[in-house]
Amino acid sequence: MTTQRNSVPYGAKKAGAMREMAQSERLDFIAEGLTIILSSARGFWSAAEKLVDNPREASVLEGFAEEESAKALILLDLVRCPPSKVDGRIGRIVKNFYSHLARLIYANAQSWKPVNVEQLQEYVDSERQGHYLEGGMSEYILPNWAIYSRESTLYADIEQHEDGLPQWSDPTLFSSSGIHTRPFALTLIEALDAVGVFSRAGLEATSEIWGTVDFLAKEHSGHVRDLTRQLAKRLEDEELVSEQATSEHARWFHQFWQMPMYNLDFTMIPASLNQLKADREAAYWSEVGYEHHGDY
Repeated sequence: MTTQRNSVPYGAKKAGAMREMAQSERLDFIAEGLTIILSSARGFWSAAEKLVDNPREASVLEGFAEEESAKALILLDLVRCPPSKVDGRIGRIVKNFYSHLARLIYANAQSWKPVNVEQLQEYVDSERQGHYLEGGMSEYILPNWAIYSRESTLYADIEQHEDGLPQWSDPTLFSSSGIHTRPFALTLIEALDAVGVFSRAGLEATSEIWGTVDFLAKEHSGHVRDLTRQLAKRLEDEELVSEQATSEHARWFHQFWQMPMYNLDFTMIPASLNQLKADREAAYWSEVGYEHHGDY
């Protein structure tokens, strides 16, 4: 009988190996990986820009560039996590590193402006619902949009809606009009690289400065501004800022690097069909103006 101990431990998706590394070794490893991830994201985006006559394929590559960029941001949150807390959180961080949903939310979250960690989790919660209601009176039950739009652009598939009839999903129908914008997360990690965060010394500085605050619940945007300013000064003092860095890079670094999300839950929230139907009925009667439609 084959056991877990006899399984072959080689292959891809082994980010969990960072769990066994000492902090210094882990920072060495992440510094190497961030450069690789940035190059990968840039490559996908560069290819997407060239596919002006293939909007669906360009959308796929744009999505890959966004998810690769999110992987860099997830690793940076591992760096920003207080070293004494890493052992208890690295499992969740690694899970996010490989989760399409977590990566998509990470990418989107960089433009959000929550007051504190609690509110940021609320924003994340709204993006990780398994299904949701859509339409003028919430008449349609739809799957998680981030995952659905990703999968529907990638693959031809058979899907089923509330009428119970299976139908084909045509990926060419989910492509954009051909107008693509550089992924927000890619622009951000390019800025972080330019100001010196991706360097080994930059990661050391990031860990030492951001690791002084554990972002759990009430920690807020004021903490983010203070720690960002401290890190910016140290990067300058240690001459880690790239010669290619611009004022625009600095602006992105100061304004768009989201507070650490290493303590947040990104797993999909399953939806109850009965609850969705009840919510839909409540939304309908709210729209037509009856609070107690059963009372006459």
